[in-house]
Amino acid sequence: MNYTVSGKNIEVTNGLREAVIDKLSKLERYFTPDTEVNVTLSVEKERQRIEVTIPIKGTIIRAEQVSSDMYASIDLVEAVLERQLRKYKNKLVDKKQSAMALSQMFIEEETGGEDEIKIVRSKKFAIKPMDIEEACVQMELLGHDFFVFRNAETDEVNVVYKRKGNTYGLIEPEY
Repeated sequence: MNYTVSGKNIEVTNGLREAVIDKLSKLERYFTPDTEVNVTLSVEKERQRIEVTIPIKGTIIRAEQVSSDMYASIDLVEAVLERQLRKYKNKLVDKKQSAMALSQMFIEEETGGEDEIKIVRSKKFAIKPMDIEEACVQMELLGHDFFVFRNAETDEVNVVYKRKGNTYGLIEPEY
């Protein structure tokens, strides 16, 4: 795998670079040798953050972890990536899709059903037209992290969601 390790508000020392590569090299068995791995280390106040992005055909495997110690963040992100890869592999095998970016050995490995996606509840509700601000208020009143609504301006189904830092995001369809 080809690693690109960069830093924001932190100098990427040889020790940090080696720790990242050593920990993420455990994932090499999942990928082909020419897979790109982009790692960004950053420090904001007491928060040590690592972001790992692995673009593979058709999707992006991404994980982010924050802790008070960069080496702990590195350990945590590896476990998250491994879990995501197992779910992604199960999805590919279930749908019999092409998995050219993943190693053949990983694809043929027996899959356990522990990461199977199970829908345990389904809801139906009327979607009334409202503006974006009203949707955010409704989301807050319900105590949810997202809210589906019909945008009164565009008459399309949109989603508002909570972001970090007490901000909101909007998802709109694109045709």
